[in-house]
Amino acid sequence: MQGKSNPQIVVISNRGAYAFQERDRELIPKRTVGGLASALEPVLTDYGGTWISWCGRLDKPDLERGIRLGVPPGESRYHIQEVLLTREEHDLYYHGFCNAALWPLCHQLTDRCSFQKNYWEAYRKVNQKFARAARNIKKENPRDIFWIHDFHLSLVPQYLRHQLPDARIAFFWHIPFPPADTFHILPWSRQIIYGLLGCNAIAFHTDQYVQNFLDAVSFFYPVTIFREQGLILFRNRKIYVQALPVGINYHHFEQLAADPLVRARAQEIRQSLGAEKIILGVDRLDYTKGIPQRLQAMACLLEKYPGYRGRVTLLQIAVPTRNGIGEYGVLKKEVERLVGEVNGRYDQGQGAIPVRYRHVSLDQEELVAHYLAADVLLVTALRDGLNLVAKEFVASRIDGRGVLVLSPFAGAARELQGALLANPYEPSHLATRIKLALEMPLAEQKSRLESLRRVVRSRDVRWWWQNNLKPVKSPYTTFTPATGMAGVSQGGQAT
Repeated sequence: MQGKSNPQIVVISNRGAYAFQERDRELIPKRTVGGLASALEPVLTDYGGTWISWCGRLDKPDLERGIRLGVPPGESRYHIQEVLLTREEHDLYYHGFCNAALWPLCHQLTDRCSFQKNYWEAYRKVNQKFARAARNIKKENPRDIFWIHDFHLSLVPQYLRHQLPDARIAFFWHIPFPPADTFHILPWSRQIIYGLLGCNAIAFHTDQYVQNFLDAVSFFYPVTIFREQGLILFRNRKIYVQALPVGINYHHFEQLAADPLVRARAQEIRQSLGAEKIILGVDRLDYTKGIPQRLQAMACLLEKYPGYRGRVTLLQIAVPTRNGIGEYGVLKKEVERLVGEVNGRYDQGQGAIPVRYRHVSLDQEELVAHYLAADVLLVTALRDGLNLVAKEFVASRIDGRGVLVLSPFAGAARELQGALLANPYEPSHLATRIKLALEMPLAEQKSRLESLRRVVRSRDVRWWWQNNLKPVKSPYTTFTPATGMAGVSQGGQAT
């Protein structure tokens, strides 16, 4: 680890790269699987520091503070600082405010929102706990940089700012930031905005999310905003606001795709499905991902183009998520019902089965094998902050084959312009785009993939975190407008 005299990174997020398990009175750190862990660990490995997170343990009244532990076990490169929550806090803060209020609101699915005051009170209390943990870390090294992640912890920046006026704080919002008139539906939207204004730098996936956020800020506060430069002047402080879509570890996916064992596994997958063409879907089982719409489009494809029956299979991997939340159980039953209906109607008893459905998590090697086995990847999100699956597929296709069909409502569509865009709300249109993907000539596949690979390669995960931290790495960072004073809004008046 780096010496404490050097500035280190303090990452703060709801979950981290490790969860704690207790076995025979011994605490065992267990590696978690997820995009956040793979994106952020290289930062802490390079800089050293601490990752503050809830590590999965509930109801520990015998402990005043969570455990601090060096990881990886046996060769510590950084520390995990656990935040302890009670079961009630977790249920109300996470299942309640985060997933029943903010998540559907930010995905513009307002009919799914539930705004309850006890949710909000728990959210505030948990955010205060995370801020206290961060403040305690700061005492050890005043030069540390805080990097806070996602909508779970939007109040932490301001809590820290009140106690540590000179703190350097960056924030990344990983899900969509909705239009201001949608965001204002939340009874505590002003408090969320105020919490975020405690930062020195805030980043989102797309320019549209940036503009939506700036609209929300100008509605509530008499600030000066330089929109083209992404700068807010608030209470004698500069706050930088940028569009910095998350990247992936591009070379790691390339290496996996070249691994003979992974490539052999891809062939096994193709042979097991017995299909001439394989369409792949890999998603968390979440109502924002458009899985039912995808199944309806598959039915439409087989109805309109019967020549594909027995020849094409949709392999749908649905990764379990948010177990214990009622509407996710309802979604699972709906997806299973639709799979049964499509197979019951279009399975000819010989050849490929129309839909193969698996409710399972995959490790990276298995995931890349599935990417290599597919002819088409379907990303049909109704609304998605970005979508890393699309980028992983592109990075894995070192053979120059394969077609990405992408929803225009996924943030990744702004970057991945070589994809075929398809509206998931129109099953007939989506079916037509799938047919176009299945029949695309190899030369066009290669041309589109090469343009996609250039984007994903140049904006990899290192590019992402370096640009996120650039505004806060030096306490002497200055702002120079790139194009004069154009795009200024003030006092709630948008440009």
